[in-house]
Amino acid sequence: MDEIIVDTETYFRPSKLPALNTRFDWNFFETYIFDNASEIKLPSWLFSTPEETILNYFSILREAANPVEGKGAGCGTLGNGRAPYPIAYNFLTKAYQEQLTYEQFLRKFENILHISLLKYHNVPLYENPDNILRYFVELETIEGTERNQGSFVYYYGFVDLLKENGEYRISNLEFHGENYLCAPYHGWAYDAEMSVPIQYGDWCDMIEEMYPFRQEGYIKNISFRGKDGMDYIIVFYQLANGTDIEIAQYRKGKTGEWELIKLNPEDCIREKNKTSLASTGEL
Repeated sequence: MDEIIVDTETYFRPSKLPALNTRFDWNFFETYIFDNASEIKLPSWLFSTPEETILNYFSILREAANPVEGKGAGCGTLGNGRAPYPIAYNFLTKAYQEQLTYEQFLRKFENILHISLLKYHNVPLYENPDNILRYFVELETIEGTERNQGSFVYYYGFVDLLKENGEYRISNLEFHGENYLCAPYHGWAYDAEMSVPIQYGDWCDMIEEMYPFRQEGYIKNISFRGKDGMDYIIVFYQLANGTDIEIAQYRKGKTGEWELIKLNPEDCIREKNKTSLASTGEL
């Protein structure tokens, strides 16, 4: 029996995407198990690059479990229990810890019993005086239910990092739950190839010609020739359920370089409605 290697990932994952946060075993946590969050001092190698910080942070949280009364997953002790949370809290910048107490941080994980990091990728910021580094992430979690059954729940969001004393620490966390019914019933808004012609074409009347779209892994680039003679690329990241999330917009400038821009197609709808009301004398 000692020679049998059990692939526990089989039991944790309905998704075919590999879990990326698999770095630590129980030996890592033993060093800090009796320390309060304020007493923990973590080695600098955990924060050497933004990618290392993200992978190490979610690897620490992978088998953390914060069950709540009345919801369960059909078994007893789960993973590393609450032991990882004080360690993970020390991945936050000092300023973020002042905004978010450890108790508030812990509540963010209520009823989350397991975390798999599916994707992470840097994304641009339009205005960034503080030199923040932002990363898109997607998570697959196991949560408890009133029926005492584990349920898979997916989240996507953004992790902001700042360099603090030579280490990349987390300065903000933002997550959104993924919906598995909106896209099948309201498809165009969640499909990059459909939403770009509608929003930037029908709504904003910007498109002269659509170019063939390109996809590499979960990154989609939808490009078109604008009526102003310039080329545009709208970048999307695709979630595990196939939903496309718009991440950034670029326009090829006069020098031939791609420049980050910020367009809001809904402004085009508002402007059309305003013009329509004005022409009928209702405005």
